Amino acid sequence: MQDIDIVKIIKKIFSNKNFINTFLISLISIIIILAIGLGFVWNYRANIFDYFAKEYLQEVQNPNTALGNDGKSTAEKIIEKQSIFSQESFVVDAVKKTNPAVVSIIISQNVPKYELYTDPNQQQQDPFGGLFPGFSFNIPQYRQNGTEKKDIGGGSGFLVTSDGLIVTNKHVVNQKNAEYTVFTNDGKKHTATVVARDPVLDIALIKIAPPVGGSFPFLSLGNSDSLQVGQSVIAIGNALAEYRNTVSVGVVSGLARSVVAGDSSGNTELLDHVIQTDAAINPGNSGGPLLDLSGKVIGVNVAIAQGSQNIGFALPINSVKSAIESVKSTGKIVRPYLGIRYVAINAEMKDKNNLSVDYGVLVKQGATPSDLAVIPGSPADKAGIVENDIILEVNGIKLDDKTTLASLIREKNIGDVVTLKILHKGVEKNVQVTLEATKDN
Repeated sequence: MQDIDIVKIIKKIFSNKNFINTFLISLISIIIILAIGLGFVWNYRANIFDYFAKEYLQEVQNPNTALGNDGKSTAEKIIEKQSIFSQESFVVDAVKKTNPAVVSIIISQNVPKYELYTDPNQQQQDPFGGLFPGFSFNIPQYRQNGTEKKDIGGGSGFLVTSDGLIVTNKHVVNQKNAEYTVFTNDGKKHTATVVARDPVLDIALIKIAPPVGGSFPFLSLGNSDSLQVGQSVIAIGNALAEYRNTVSVGVVSGLARSVVAGDSSGNTELLDHVIQTDAAINPGNSGGPLLDLSGKVIGVNVAIAQGSQNIGFALPINSVKSAIESVKSTGKIVRPYLGIRYVAINAEMKDKNNLSVDYGVLVKQGATPSDLAVIPGSPADKAGIVENDIILEVNGIKLDDKTTLASLIREKNIGDVVTLKILHKGVEKNVQVTLEATKDN
């Protein structure tokens, strides 16, 4: 038997062009398949991890106490797995990851400073009504003696860019003659400027300057449309404007809620399609993030129900994203608008006003003659909408107690064309409206 010359065989194989072409094509195909597979795994890493976590935790329901080869019972192994995949570990990891990007906001303002003084020219008075003759004196009075800067309130916020852009509530920074100071989680103090206040949502963006040659940690934004009732959430904020970066944990208690929120000045605002949560939200938490267990922002804490226990509300982050992107690209918040004033119609309003429908919105003038039903030159005006028209649908979506006109328009972009089904003098018709940017005034 002749000896096989391995070297000659290899040379002969690689001298075959068909083999080389086939080999290269196969190698490239394998690389592409591996890249696609790794990309898929990376993109869905959170879902995959969540799946295996749930599989592990299911063993808790029916533990087997038999010993394994390592001498540990299944029950003991389950305890180890629980320490890895428990809600507590998810919360701890999420807080560690996000806390550095959550900030506290302190509001300062010059307020009048008063002092007691006695006017020597003032006629002396007897406070006892003559019971003690000859007993009278000048009564001290208060007078203003300049002003002094004081902290008058506080709120929360979170960084969304590395160069210091912060999301908070509009009602936290709505005083134009106040100064705003931001404290980052490392205790450092930063002077903040208000970049933009949202004309539609209770949202504002403020800015702090990053250190020279440095940057800030910032949070990733999640998808609030995928939220489910019962899902665990984390709230972080400056509780009571005193306890910075306070963490509380709860669940999503409800979705698409509509509430009327008010502040200490008596101002009220309708908040629609907000997230209800039982995670403790206190005064001072306003503007802070509501997070999922992966540490992504799914809401902006905005209000609490007075006189209740653990009923708080957060604006869905998907309704805030466009404001953030608008500030990044234009330096201000630009929203689409229709240009009408209206009241929502329900069964009670239908009966009271003898209307033909119990849903939709009635185009109606405001409380004063200057509060016109249709703003001149607005998209609605250009489309021919007039006072007493009833808007029934937007792009085929019915306007009722679950879906508001404001929420539907807020989801659109400037330049979008929407189809409104309206009731005009008892006749239904469709109207095309091209949305424009909200005017500054």
